[in-house]
Amino acid sequence: EVQLVESGGGLVQAGGSLRLSCATSGFTFDDYAIGWFRQAPGNEREGVSCIYVSVGSTDYADFVKGRFTISSDSAKNTVYLQMNSLKPEDTAVYFCAAGMYIDCSDYESYDYWGRGTQVTVSS
Repeated sequence: EVQLVESGGGLVQAGGSLRLSCATSGFTFDDYAIGWFRQAPGNEREGVSCIYVSVGSTDYADFVKGRFTISSDSAKNTVYLQMNSLKPEDTAVYFCAAGMYIDCSDYESYDYWGRGTQVTVSS
């Protein structure tokens, strides 16, 4: 059974940091790309970042470049999203997703999804 489980969300003040984790199981981790998406109330789901695990290449949405860093640990089948300099507009539910052949920011290209973790940034 494929599972993706996000953790690490919470409440933080503007300017603070959080590290999200996406623990995966049930598929060959290194064969997949893992993406992070977010969705705020009333908004569409938007791509934040992705990593092609086997080669380590990464991509970021413009609105997080320089603030967020995605990384992976193949020994733990886990992907991380380090979020620094958080802003109130980063408040959303953050999801991780896995796919073999993805367009980083296209949620329809991913095969498996986690249930999300809430990130709330207060001003």
